[in-house]
Amino acid sequence: MSNGTSSDLLIQAAHELSTKVDRLKFKSPVDHVYNPLAYAWPAHEEYLRRFGLGPKKVVFLGMNPGPFGMVQTGIPFGEIAAVRDWMRIKAPVEKPKKEHAKRPILGLDCPRSEVSGARLWKLFADRFGSAEKFFKNHFVVNYCPLAFLAESGANLTPDKLPRAEGERLCRICDEHLHRVLEILQPEWLVGVGAFAAERAALVAHGLPVKVGLILHPSPASPAANRGWSEAATKQLVDLKIWKPE
Repeated sequence: MSNGTSSDLLIQAAHELSTKVDRLKFKSPVDHVYNPLAYAWPAHEEYLRRFGLGPKKVVFLGMNPGPFGMVQTGIPFGEIAAVRDWMRIKAPVEKPKKEHAKRPILGLDCPRSEVSGARLWKLFADRFGSAEKFFKNHFVVNYCPLAFLAESGANLTPDKLPRAEGERLCRICDEHLHRVLEILQPEWLVGVGAFAAERAALVAHGLPVKVGLILHPSPASPAANRGWSEAATKQLVDLKIWKPE
């Protein structure tokens, strides 16, 4: 590994990722693009600096920022209470250059809770207790740092982008994920949901890292609404990533 701690290297890599994706252009159906690595950088940098000391045993990979999670806080799956009360990150969040009227950036004052983030971080908090204990051997990162909004304000996921735009974005995100794996040297890369697991398998090919999948905690998933925590725990135990309790 080159000079600097793993946190320093993650911060440098995130800066480079933010710069590269900011240069991309997106057409309809994308109307607004939010880059929390830019307007919420202080919070994201604190997350990397405090919790990115490696190596890690497990890296969990999400898809991209949710409108009431990382879009508001700058933290992957960044549900307000989890960021503020569990991680104790309270850095200021500014506004994107172009803000959608129906999706204002309110930071930790956002009254909405991201269900996916609440479920994910509650699982980790219940199992490990403190954030420090969880992050000792685990880390969470998003594949794509950008959030995409339709004209209506609806959330658009990266897999819904036109093919050429999606491919340009994926090249940059693949490169960044590869760098994260070099820095943190995990034993496991676990995709949270099918899209993330698919990108994880492509990027990790040829590297000394095993790839796994857990169910996405989104409330849009009927399976996740039938007991996501228990299902995800079983998947991690079956993979022998976690031990049965």
